[in-house]
Amino acid sequence: MKKTSILLSTAMMMLVAACGNNSNQQQNDNATESTTATTQETGEPSSKEAIITLNAGDDMKFDQTLLNVKEGQTIKLTLNHIGKMAKDVMGHNFVLLVAGVSATDFAMKVIGDKATDYIPADTKDIIAHTKLLSGGESDTIEFPAPAKGTYEFLCSFPGHVGLMKGTLIVE
Repeated sequence: MKKTSILLSTAMMMLVAACGNNSNQQQNDNATESTTATTQETGEPSSKEAIITLNAGDDMKFDQTLLNVKEGQTIKLTLNHIGKMAKDVMGHNFVLLVAGVSATDFAMKVIGDKATDYIPADTKDIIAHTKLLSGGESDTIEFPAPAKGTYEFLCSFPGHVGLMKGTLIVE
């Protein structure tokens, strides 16, 4: 009985250690997908501007899913569609939502808004957005960072929200 208890205790410690290592790996993986806004000239953090370049391709993925900025900064965001497909087949945009608005719910609401490139006429749920891009195109937008908090962003092209969404953290 004592030997069984020791074996079970050892197995449990190994299991907990393995889960902890997986969690650390996941945090490391997420860190590679994060960006902190920097100035273009020096690469040093800017107190006034947050310059962000976001790439998306025909694989339906943003190259970053976690963006960090400071409250009060002016965000200059460039979205590059690095794929080759046309916007009617594989269009991409960047839509930053108001805090508390679900990316999935928003995407479902605009699924029929093809005429307006999947941006609704009523933009009360949107802080900022780019135009819908075809492969090889880019769009740059500039907007003030919202209040401290966590905000979702997505590509609103139908079906893309499953893979093309992320989080903007304003500190």
